[in-house]
Amino acid sequence: MSRPYNNSIVFVGLILALTACQESQKGIVVKESLPNIVWFVTEDQSPEFFPMYGDSTVSLPNLEALSKDGVIFTNAYAPVPVCAPTRSGIITGMYPTTLGTQNMRTYTAYAEENHPEIGIPSYSPVVPRNTRMFTEYLREKGYYCTNNAKEDYNFKTLESAWDESSKKANWRNRPNPDTPFFAVFNFNMTHESGLWRYTDNKLYVSPDSVPIPPIFPDDPIIRKDLAVNYSNLKRMDEAMGQLVQQLKDDGLYDNTIIFFYGDHGGPFPRYKRALYETGTKVPLVIKFQGNKKVADTNDEFVNFIDFAPTLLSWAGIDPPEHMQGKALFGQYRDTLKRHYIYTTSDRFDGMVDRLRAVRSKRYKYIRNFDINQTNALPVKYREQVPMMQRLNELHKNGTLDSAQALWFRTPKPEEELYDLEQDPYELVNLAGREALKDTLVHLRDLLDNWMEDTDDLGRFPEKEMIEKWLIDGQQPQLEALMVSENKDQVVLTSNVPDATIIWKSPEASSWNIYRSPVPTQENFVAKAVRIGFTDSEVYEHKAK
Repeated sequence: MSRPYNNSIVFVGLILALTACQESQKGIVVKESLPNIVWFVTEDQSPEFFPMYGDSTVSLPNLEALSKDGVIFTNAYAPVPVCAPTRSGIITGMYPTTLGTQNMRTYTAYAEENHPEIGIPSYSPVVPRNTRMFTEYLREKGYYCTNNAKEDYNFKTLESAWDESSKKANWRNRPNPDTPFFAVFNFNMTHESGLWRYTDNKLYVSPDSVPIPPIFPDDPIIRKDLAVNYSNLKRMDEAMGQLVQQLKDDGLYDNTIIFFYGDHGGPFPRYKRALYETGTKVPLVIKFQGNKKVADTNDEFVNFIDFAPTLLSWAGIDPPEHMQGKALFGQYRDTLKRHYIYTTSDRFDGMVDRLRAVRSKRYKYIRNFDINQTNALPVKYREQVPMMQRLNELHKNGTLDSAQALWFRTPKPEEELYDLEQDPYELVNLAGREALKDTLVHLRDLLDNWMEDTDDLGRFPEKEMIEKWLIDGQQPQLEALMVSENKDQVVLTSNVPDATIIWKSPEASSWNIYRSPVPTQENFVAKAVRIGFTDSEVYEHKAK
């Protein structure tokens, strides 16, 4: 087991001894003051569409109230401008390019085939040693962890991750009201698909009143999609408000840490799937315990891979050394300031376009590995967006202006450099400016070093990685648990050191994480799980 895993057990043991709390294999009663944590996740949204970032197009009263109680982060980033790879980074605290989850999408839970048109099956990358879903650590500490309801981590979800993951999941379902909880709620009405699913629904703003980014023409179809998105944000705000009210009704709001964030940039062309700021920069608000804060805004660089170590730090768990993110707050806060943000792009469904980027406070450097591939990838899913269809038509007719047509260009430059203070939409490439040569070389070298230091797997063809990970086209399977008895206890061991052993009574709906031997008088089943592996065979124990 990893060092932090053992430390967390020792820490829990000390706390339980000091407070005379009772521990059993079926749950820990924790008297330690552990914070409750709730995440509200809105899909496919950029900061520029929200009131707390200066856009007054639509009122979002519940989110605005949360923002007043919390801190608005002005430099928060997704590692990849699309959901499944980004979610793999959130749940593990690691870069998708290190995990091998950088492609959209690898694992498909809801379809028999993944991308047969390019020969990519549904698979779970075999992630590096000791990689775990961070909720396992919280559950070991005694947290009740729920997800409502999207998973989509680019690998098959482990049954060790959640006490409940469903559309009914809620902190209110925990068996003991004194149990600390971590609860995630996803709002999919703001997803890219909402632009066509809600196109005929009520609009809360007039298309004539919406601001138009300079990368889009002033066109009725463009305006309509923008209005639909603002209206979907209104729907999201109402849904979030109901959950906030539940927290208040339960007397939990003030002392619960609440995150509100978007999982990557907006649902429009040149936003989602784009390595520009429009695709990677996200809204993030954090409301702290007791609604305490030292400032209304925070401009430090935040990467989604920071979320996992931050939550562990709040729970008094020393983040594992393999996690690449940093604890922003809590007992194990990393006070070293981050000066750069790294983002990546690889495969989007059936289209491949590898890009890497690094940004400093002022400048952004992008490297294109295939200059003959247009940024405007003809991704089938995106082609359903009315705005995308209209942009394709206008581009074909040659009626887009130079800024609007830039996204479609081929060949692309091998390197791009932008002054984000002067050019927030990244339209003027400064890579050839002699005066900025030192800046270009500096960021270029930083990116090279980062790709090497993080073992960027994007340098390998995806099919080559699949052949390395899979055995005859199948995920490797964990071997059966090794079982022994010591007096009145059943001892379970896996031959894979970083596998997680889980167990439950046969009639239970959720699995417990194995921490110590199980009494022989228990009826239970158990197995080993690990990201990228098929679960081991289930061991069944009959009470003696």
